[in-house]
Amino acid sequence: MTKNNGPSVYDQRGVSADKREVHDAIEGLDKGLYPDAFCKILPDILGGNDSYCNIMHADTAGTKTALAYLYWRETGDLSVWRSIAQDAMVMNTDDMACVGCTEDIVISSTIGRNKHLITGEVIKALILGNQHFIDKMATLGSRLVSAGGETADVGDVVRTIDVGITAFARLKKDQLIINDIRDGDVIVGLASYGQSSYEDQYNSGIGSNGLTSARHDVLSKYYLEHYPESADPNTSPQVQYVGTKRLTDRYRGYEVGQLLLSPTRSFLPIIRALLDKHRSDIHGMIHNTGGAHTKVLNFVHNKKIIKDHLLPLPPVFELIQAESNASWREMYQVFNMGVRLEIYTDEASAKSMLDIIAAFNIEARIIGRVESADKKTVYLQSDYGTFLYQ
Repeated sequence: MTKNNGPSVYDQRGVSADKREVHDAIEGLDKGLYPDAFCKILPDILGGNDSYCNIMHADTAGTKTALAYLYWRETGDLSVWRSIAQDAMVMNTDDMACVGCTEDIVISSTIGRNKHLITGEVIKALILGNQHFIDKMATLGSRLVSAGGETADVGDVVRTIDVGITAFARLKKDQLIINDIRDGDVIVGLASYGQSSYEDQYNSGIGSNGLTSARHDVLSKYYLEHYPESADPNTSPQVQYVGTKRLTDRYRGYEVGQLLLSPTRSFLPIIRALLDKHRSDIHGMIHNTGGAHTKVLNFVHNKKIIKDHLLPLPPVFELIQAESNASWREMYQVFNMGVRLEIYTDEASAKSMLDIIAAFNIEARIIGRVESADKKTVYLQSDYGTFLYQ
């Protein structure tokens, strides 16, 4: 079949690149104390102190758990679940860091499993993975505190396993970063790939978004035939596992499984270091998760966001595009494409920030700028085309 990762295929797979239905559902709800903040900011309900605020956040590792399930079944390697624990953690902590909260975060986990398929060894690996991430962040200066959690056997609801985290913190209001992206700002883009000073191995940069697409477009029908429980029976087989690869195949010198299952890098240590010196110079931080390079559109008004000097594209996204034949326009709307964190600031501060980031062995550079406009748009110029999003 000819594969086309356009909107119709997304719909058939039961996923959405822009979460339009979710945004429509919450349109009329209270957006918190600061509507342009990257996370919802609440009054200090617990302390009752107007100088403080509360931040509560929840997220999961998404369908990356289905990939981990396949890899574990194929190889018997339990370490993949430690990476999944980190994925769920980072999807919370890094969002919270984008509003200035980088420590004293209380963490609670929720694991829903199909007990017929997911063993106690997997649960143990996930719980130890949570603690490993907490311990690692402590050595880097960010205190996270485990509040335990819930593990539920819900085979009637969950086909394999779902891994989620809820995080809570209390922060002084004068420590908040509220998005106030300005005309003339430059955009510092931080690489999602490579090997930082605090990582043990190469990170592909895949993160935790677009994994339904990546899994079905890259992996072959072998997985539907041998592990049908890893796919939704309500989805047409014509759009399930339509790629050519096995997880143990190699691409550009890397195992496909390693590329697709690299743990979502935490930028918590870097953001903490940047805030120590440049808190007042940061006009906005965007974590390129759902919506990828269009994510910033949720946090600006009458601005043209120009991205015309992006970082090099890492191999994992080349693999996904080659296997899926997806349009490059769609790729930049679904995947971080090598840039998972954007910092909006003035040019002089940006140069100092780049020095701080370099100390963590993470590639970064000024990838664009901000201009005034009649309406909010993202203008993206890449080696693969020029695209306008609005």
